[in-house]
Amino acid sequence: MAVEVVYRSSRDLERLFMDKAEADRHDKMLELAELLAEVLQKAVPSLSEQQVEEAGIYMAKNRDVFARAFKSQPDALSELLSSPVPVE
Repeated sequence: MAVEVVYRSSRDLERLFMDKAEADRHDKMLELAELLAEVLQKAVPSLSEQQVEEAGIYMAKNRDVFARAFKSQPDALSELLSSPVPVE
């Protein structure tokens, strides 16, 4: 009988990872998404909870692109406009 080590994100108990670093990255992404959602909800109170959650996750998953855009490279956002949005 083989033993397999798996890791689970503390913020997403449904997902399992084969690598601890990958689980940690996922956990940090979800933490950032949660904070982004809170900021978006405060900035635009008319957005629904689901909308701010989806926007927060999208921004967190694409944090590198947004970081470049905020650092005087607004054209970096064109990458997101030209790529299809993944359906989850």
